[in-house]
Amino acid sequence: MESISAPSCRGAIAVKDHSMFQPILRRQAGFTLIEIMVVVIIIGILAAIVAPNVIGRVDDAQITKAKAEIANIENALKFYRLDNFTYPSSEQGIEALVNKPADPNIRNWKRGGYLPKLPNDPWGNPYIYLNPGNQGEIDVYTLGRDGRPGGEGVDADIGNWDLT
Repeated sequence: MESISAPSCRGAIAVKDHSMFQPILRRQAGFTLIEIMVVVIIIGILAAIVAPNVIGRVDDAQITKAKAEIANIENALKFYRLDNFTYPSSEQGIEALVNKPADPNIRNWKRGGYLPKLPNDPWGNPYIYLNPGNQGEIDVYTLGRDGRPGGEGVDADIGNWDLT
């Protein structure tokens, strides 16, 4: 290899033979099409195996969330009853847990309410409240994913009568 110093740059070395850098350039060229296809196929296989398990767990999580929120609303209703000696009427609804009803008989309503805000069920629908209830003294429930009475699985009604 022959080196020549450049007149404009002190200490710079000019190289005439670039053959020793060619293997380095080839290694930096990137992935081959076959390597990319193998990676895509592996990702596809993993997605096919994992996705059904994850999707099923999302439905279970929504049901569990609905049950937890119903239990929370029911507990707030019990505190409301302790303070006011009665549950809110169906007309007042569970809104009475957040905003004081206009009823003059409600004298011990807890300042700040019994819940910070009213949640919607995991499917975006408001929870339903009945006093007197069809299943018990009071009913707090959701109609499930389909929003219609009855159903099975994720579409089934979930209420305070079946929280176990």
